[in-house]
Amino acid sequence: MPTQWKKSEQEFERACKSIPGGVNSPARAFGGVGGHPILMASGEGPMLTDIEGNQYIDYIGSWGPLILGHRHPAVVADIEKALHEGTTFGAPTLRETEVAELVVSAVPSVEKVRMTNSGTEASLSAVRVARGFTSRNKIIKFAGCYHGHVDSLLVQAGSAATTLGIPSSPGVPESTTSDTIVVRYNDLDDVKRAFKEHPRAIAAVLLEPVVGNMGLVRPKPGFLEGLREITQADGALLVFDEVMTGFRLSFGGAQQLFGVTPDLSILGKVIGGGLPVGAFGGRAEIMDCVAPVGAVYQAGTLSGNPLAMASGLATLRQLEQSPPYTTLEELSSALAEGLDQAATDAGIVHTVARCGSMLTLFFNPDAVHDYDVACRSNTELYGKFFWKMLERGVYLPCSQFEALFVSAAHTKEHIDQTVEATKEVLAQLA
Repeated sequence: MPTQWKKSEQEFERACKSIPGGVNSPARAFGGVGGHPILMASGEGPMLTDIEGNQYIDYIGSWGPLILGHRHPAVVADIEKALHEGTTFGAPTLRETEVAELVVSAVPSVEKVRMTNSGTEASLSAVRVARGFTSRNKIIKFAGCYHGHVDSLLVQAGSAATTLGIPSSPGVPESTTSDTIVVRYNDLDDVKRAFKEHPRAIAAVLLEPVVGNMGLVRPKPGFLEGLREITQADGALLVFDEVMTGFRLSFGGAQQLFGVTPDLSILGKVIGGGLPVGAFGGRAEIMDCVAPVGAVYQAGTLSGNPLAMASGLATLRQLEQSPPYTTLEELSSALAEGLDQAATDAGIVHTVARCGSMLTLFFNPDAVHDYDVACRSNTELYGKFFWKMLERGVYLPCSQFEALFVSAAHTKEHIDQTVEATKEVLAQLA
């Protein structure tokens, strides 16, 4: 590893002695690009500073939550105020209601919402509610869509058009995934086959409306609308996992952007403004199945934590009062066009996918519409690209299969610097 990251290497080796793999989430382990992760010390606006003092233009934003950038003054001020009032009470607080009201007013599908501590908790809760409401057990998910490390959802597709889920992690018994059906993203025929094979048995179709976990993958025209029609005809629920896209692609998320309203929505990331928060919500008749009103049990000691609610509330208010979405669209479009042109000029086979302030440069000759195509990307080339960009002060996702995020704190100058670095690097890699 270059000497500029010698301290990170030493501290990572230290971490490995007490933390599995030296990280508390595999996404940080640099497994997709090789080498050791860089340890960060601080963030400010669109910039990160590592423990050696090196600075980077940050396109991770903590994997999506920091749509306003690091340490936004309004967010920091509200967290500090909440901190002085107390960190947790195990009792309801006013901020919980205020966040819930904002979510209900913004997200088309949500009439009532329940807070959790993570997107994983929200996903497993939404699935339980869907099963409880419909009195059905089977769940359709899509290959390449990630919904947290929930046992029943931690499965991947086989080679058949429609397969019953096979666990993709040791410790997940097949009995846990036997009611999970995995189909191809952007393939309505695959979905229709699953419903034909399991009539009136499917509780919900669960998906990322815009995928961020096999790189950025947009829904084909008519795909989301088709899912809405299929589920309504069968009596199944449509569940959007908007942990990444909620409040990012628009104030009302992907469902507002594409004009398709699901029955349940899973939220996270932006609604916490950088602190641990998840949520699930939907029509009142569905959410009233949740305890203590209904019989579907869900709970969490720290759900609606005062600090997390303060951070989320400040973030959502900023997004509502000073919407950054037009600026984000302009900056993200400029970045996507710059990356595309740089790769074209270098003669490197590629495709660029973007939706709002999320995008991916795939080293892949084909437009990526599903997991099978995504897996044909040149991950070795991406690893080389990642490290050379890092050396030039640009912090990209440490995997070909993660989306990058543009924040409201980025400027045209940051985009231009990134594009120039990309031109230089790809010219060397060609």
